[in-house]
Amino acid sequence: MAVPTFASLSLDAALMSAVKELGFARPTPIQLDSIPPARDGRDVLACAQTGSGKTAAFLLPILHRMLAGKQGATRALIVVPTRELALQVLETAQALTVHTPLTSAAIYGGVGMGPQEHAFRTKADLMVATPGRLLDHMTKPYASLAGVQHLVLDEADRMLDMGFMPDVERILSRTPRTRQTAMFSATVPTVVRIISKRHMRDAVTVQVKPEERTVSSIEQIFYEVAERDKPAALRAVLRERAPERAMIFCRTQIAVDRLMRILQRDGLQVEAIHGSMGQGQRERVIADFRSGKVTLLVATNLAARGLDIPEVSHVINYDIPEESESYVHRIGRTARMGREGMAITFVAEWDEKSLAEIKKVTNNALREERLSLYA
Repeated sequence: MAVPTFASLSLDAALMSAVKELGFARPTPIQLDSIPPARDGRDVLACAQTGSGKTAAFLLPILHRMLAGKQGATRALIVVPTRELALQVLETAQALTVHTPLTSAAIYGGVGMGPQEHAFRTKADLMVATPGRLLDHMTKPYASLAGVQHLVLDEADRMLDMGFMPDVERILSRTPRTRQTAMFSATVPTVVRIISKRHMRDAVTVQVKPEERTVSSIEQIFYEVAERDKPAALRAVLRERAPERAMIFCRTQIAVDRLMRILQRDGLQVEAIHGSMGQGQRERVIADFRSGKVTLLVATNLAARGLDIPEVSHVINYDIPEESESYVHRIGRTARMGREGMAITFVAEWDEKSLAEIKKVTNNALREERLSLYA
């Protein structure tokens, strides 16, 4: 059986040139299943995990259709829950359109509105926006969504869980009912189904199960570690595994800051990221981590989804997540786009229930190892 290629998706030649330059070897499962119906104008409800290639899955068919139309209005709107994800999607859109006349812009809070107003007035072809800042602009006469032909809700479950449902409804009501709509979501809870039934027409449902990713591409191990021994256990893991680039997840912001200080005292190149940091500070930290200036990033679940950080070799769950879904999102930061990766989880005295749930969702892919600390 022939291995599917991007050529089999019948997309615009200029987009295919960009795909080749970006090094995309072959379509991921979510791209293979969702691009053809979206390219043909169908609404799509897609369920896929972080790192599955979903950004290109919704951008490529939209850009393909836009290239066949006329410029002169903002024709595509991507609504995302966070500023970081807005910047990630914008970066991917700009890379894919490098050989085309299409323009794009990001609309998000924490920065001045002037350049964003300019994007509205010059009618950028594609906009990526967070709900709150988009609604701020929509109170002004220059911010029209009347020309939107393609609308995507990315990370829809997270966005609605964050309380954005009224904002999303207001945004959808200001776009043409004839638009093409896509929703990409890691899970499909009731609220996502409600929105999809209310605002989508005969949508194609596409689902890529998380088990297919976690089992096939990520080596998963866990250590039983007493809570008081976690700092020493982490030092042992970093010494023995020597990760090229690792994300270390803690449960709370306080724990993140505390662990960062411990590792900095050890002389390690480490930064932290969590929701209380300013936008500029978060962007600097992410840039330092992407470039390799720092090799360890301590994070809360904020960074488990929506950040495009390639080539993460290891994910370390310093604190085991309370929900199995969060575990899948966390380890999705490694083994992206077909690469291999490793996920390491510390299991403390009271974590057995969480461990059992994670084993269930990953089809028992985790294996136990003994840490040298206890040898």
